[in-house]
Amino acid sequence: MSLPKCEHHLHIEGTLSPEALFALAASNNVTLPQDNPAFASPTTLSERYSQFTSLDDFLHYYFIGMSVLKTEGDFETLAMNYFLRAKADGVHHAELFWDPDAHTIRGVSYETAITGLRRGCLRAEKELGISSLLILCVLRHLPVEAAKSTFDIALKAGHFNDGTLGGIGMSGSEQTGKPEDWKDIFTEAKNAGIRRTAHAGEEGPPAFIQMSLDELHVERIDHGRTLAEDFELMKKIAEQKTLVTLCPLSNICLRGVKNMSEMPIRKFLDAKVHFSLNSDDPAYFGGYILDNYCAVQEEFNLSLSEWEDIASYAIEGSWCSEQRKQQLRNVVYKHSHEFRAARMPPVRRR
Repeated sequence: MSLPKCEHHLHIEGTLSPEALFALAASNNVTLPQDNPAFASPTTLSERYSQFTSLDDFLHYYFIGMSVLKTEGDFETLAMNYFLRAKADGVHHAELFWDPDAHTIRGVSYETAITGLRRGCLRAEKELGISSLLILCVLRHLPVEAAKSTFDIALKAGHFNDGTLGGIGMSGSEQTGKPEDWKDIFTEAKNAGIRRTAHAGEEGPPAFIQMSLDELHVERIDHGRTLAEDFELMKKIAEQKTLVTLCPLSNICLRGVKNMSEMPIRKFLDAKVHFSLNSDDPAYFGGYILDNYCAVQEEFNLSLSEWEDIASYAIEGSWCSEQRKQQLRNVVYKHSHEFRAARMPPVRRR
């Protein structure tokens, strides 16, 4: 699975491994929950991660985990550790969610987090050749006013214009709040020419996907697994070439589906829905992007042409420049050409 990859659905805080979590807790004097046996050691915490029962169960540990991130250096290291793994997995372009309100609410400033993450992104481009964008993610479980305040800070700083931020997204449990609650923020983003995406159809019905399109004016759908339950909406998404950022192993780990066979990979391919494959929160779900690609291949046995379609969808749905997209197209074309050539039988001379 050496196919060049773009990743669009990756929460950078979700790449914090149990080992790194404990190391940062020690260096930053953060006391982890003493009454929870999962926090006895990195091993016990890792074992607990394999037993999530729901999205809310995961989010409980996710927000405890990020509490150890304190300094610009912590965020830079977090980003670089992800990029090093992404490089090994064949990622050429990544668009990373980050949750500013989850940090400011515990006393870590917007500036601290964004400065560290941005440094990591710039290093990854220089040292690893991976282009990237940061997507500011608002959280459903926090007040809309908190999201508006953070959005205003980013606007005032010019971060949506200077390349620091590539867009705005929304994440969290679909059981908390409805898309229209954040309509004003996303409408303002649309009017300002800021790219927009939202988590929808992970645990919520297809109607939540439709509401995200109508109320939030999103250009992408994150997760979007339940889209397959609404044929007409799926047809509309396909015709509009709206990218859906699927996260297969995440959906299995959080009990959205029982196994890989229930993921709508084949339905989306047959309907020509544009989608990419992503790792979501890999340190918690036990699988980075290459693990997701391999798991999909093992279950669905896709052809090279189908993988080329997925790679093409991922490139076209990215928010990088047209120049960068063309570079990515060239990389995928070169890889596919070489792969086909290697599989062709040698020409016999008479």
